[in-house]
Amino acid sequence: MNVKREFVLREIAGDLLLVPTGKTALDLNGMMTLNEVGADIWRMLPEVKDEEEIVQRLLQDYEATAEEIRPDVTAFLDKLRELNIL
Repeated sequence: MNVKREFVLREIAGDLLLVPTGKTALDLNGMMTLNEVGADIWRMLPEVKDEEEIVQRLLQDYEATAEEIRPDVTAFLDKLRELNIL
């Protein structure tokens, strides 16, 4: 999937944060806090082709069903699209 903005994922004081860098830091004010699943999805984005591939990869790492995972993946990706990150 195509990430349109520059961010780095950092762990700061036990929190996982997406920190804007470069021009993105000028355009967006603040950082985004992620949970572990959000961080896993973020790490996958450059490698995956679509949402279903993310769901399938998460099924390998978490004890959950696709029906449980899919709404969270959709919500996360929708938020990234809303912020014009994807």
